[in-house]
Amino acid sequence: MERWLLKVLALRALIFAAPFVVWFVWREAARRSGRPMGSTPWPWLVAAGALLAGLSLIGSVVLPTGRGAGTYVPAEVRADGSVAPGRFVARRKPPA
Repeated sequence: MERWLLKVLALRALIFAAPFVVWFVWREAARRSGRPMGSTPWPWLVAAGALLAGLSLIGSVVLPTGRGAGTYVPAEVRADGSVAPGRFVARRKPPA
């Protein structure tokens, strides 16, 4: 579970950083070609990164990837005092 969460957070961080990477690569290419450059538009880059990260979060809700497909069975305490973790159970197709 922790590894999956770290993967999701790293992906969101990369999505947030994408406008910064594009800007700095483009700025370097412009400098090498001799074009004058203005100052770095930090508010626009932060806004663009936040917008992309927000859209990716919305997309992950609207377009599920199959993880967690089925019915969620919440965690429960067993008779011996141990805890059974929550899990997803595949949905059964109704008979035709």
